[in-house]
Amino acid sequence: MVKLILGKKGSGKTKKMIELANDSVDTKGGSIVYINKDNRVIYDLKHDIRLISMNEYEELNNTDEYIGFLYGVISSDHDIEVIYIDSILRHTHIDVKDLPKFLERIRVISKTYNIEFVVSISADPPELEQLTTEYEILN
Repeated sequence: MVKLILGKKGSGKTKKMIELANDSVDTKGGSIVYINKDNRVIYDLKHDIRLISMNEYEELNNTDEYIGFLYGVISSDHDIEVIYIDSILRHTHIDVKDLPKFLERIRVISKTYNIEFVVSISADPPELEQLTTEYEILN
């Protein structure tokens, strides 16, 4: 299952993602991964959550490489239950036009490996209108 948190920059998406991730520690039995642009949220997340800072992987240049990266994360821990991806448009060179195909690929990964994805997207609502009909929106 793929869930989205949408809104403009500064609308509280990261705060919501952190709350959801921390709450999932108590409700999920498997591993939880939080992917962020940097490690600035390290002290906001419970210690049971694996934080991945994308600053350490600057050579990822497109959605294909990002999907390969996700497969690597999944293959390193077969107990992952939820992956939070905070501000996907700030990771590598992913653009709004790339989102439908990218999110569909994540949906396939979700079904294949039984992993829930929660993705936050910073963009104007009209740019994301197509996504609101295809995915569960959490805000």
